[in-house]
Parts: sequence; structure tokens; C-alpha cells
Amino acid sequence: MKHAIIALALSMVLAAAVAPAADRIQAHPHVEVVTTEGTFKIELDTKQAPRTVAHFLGLVDSGYYNGLIFHRVISGFMIQTGGYTPGFELREGKQTVPNESGNAMSNVRSTVAMARTNDPHSANSQFFINLVDNSRLDPQKGSVNGRWGYTVFGYVFDGMDVVDKIAAVQTAPQGEHVDAPVVPIVIKSMSQITYD
Repeated sequence: MKHAIIALALSMVLAAAVAPAADRIQAHPHVEVVTTEGTFKIELDTKQAPRTVAHFLGLVDSGYYNGLIFHRVISGFMIQTGGYTPGFELREGKQTVPNESGNAMSNVRSTVAMARTNDPHSANSQFFINLVDNSRLDPQKGSVNGRWGYTVFGYVFDGMDVVDKIAAVQTAPQGEHVDAPVVPIVIKSMSQITYD
């Protein structure tokens, strides 16, 4: 009986210690993206893409994205940012995040996904917003070995009109980029939204 009481007391102390930490982790954090073309807001999904969201929020909180441009804009497909300065200098860290594209989230219009190379686990800081339903970017399970997709980790819940405005700008080849906006579209700031 004495051991049961001690165990119960210990479990209550541990639960009390863990609860405040769990309360600080939001299941669906919001991020505000302020650009030279206007502001839009993203909701992230920590349940479906926990590693990707943690990685992304670390970059947001560090101010990493501030001053970067949308370097790839393809009308009827997507807009991409997160890697280049207005002078097209690459700004990327070395930390990558494992591919979480098998999370049942699809690359449909307004969703936000990580960009990557042919290596499925090479996502770093670049991300894109789908302008249309791009299910071909989802994992393909019908092939013999399957195929990794592009990890969706959130969606634009406010300001999709701004995203569409960015998608409509004039683009031209610039350096190694084929579809870069002629007039740079700069991220002025990206920050988590608090509702306190």
C-alpha cells in the first residue's frame, strides 16, 4: 500500500512538471509572412509533420527568412522562397530534415511544403506554396519501390490573395533561376503569431 501511494504521488509530480511544457507546444502554430507584396499567414501542423514544423519554426524564430526573396514563381504551379538574397546569393544552413511526405497531407492549393533536391531527405530551408492541386508531388505508392513526395506541413489560412498576387508578377531568367521575379519580392519578416 505504501509503495502504491508513493508511486501515485510520484506520477502526480511528474504529470505536473510535464503539463506546463506540453501547454507551450501548440498543435497548430501560426506564422505571419510580411512581404513587399503584402502579408499572408500560415498554419502549421505539428501532428502530421512534427520534425518539419520544429525545423521550420527554428528558422522563423532565428530571423533566418527575413530579407530573402521569392526566387521561383511559376503561375499555375507554385511560388518558392527560403534560400536566396535579392542578389541571388544562396543562404542555406547545413541542417536538413527527414522527409515526412507520407503523412497523408496532400499538395493541394494553398498548402505549404518543403522544397528539396532529388535526395528525399535534403529539405533545408526552402519551401513553396501550391497555387493549384499538385498531387503529383505527393508520395507515389503504386510504383515498385514507391516514391518520396514533398512534405506538406501547413497551409495558408489568410492572405491567399497575396500569394496569387506574387504568382502573377513578371518573371525572367536570372542567373541559374529560370522563373525569378523581375522585381524582387522580399520577405520583410516572418514571425510566430501569439494570441496572448
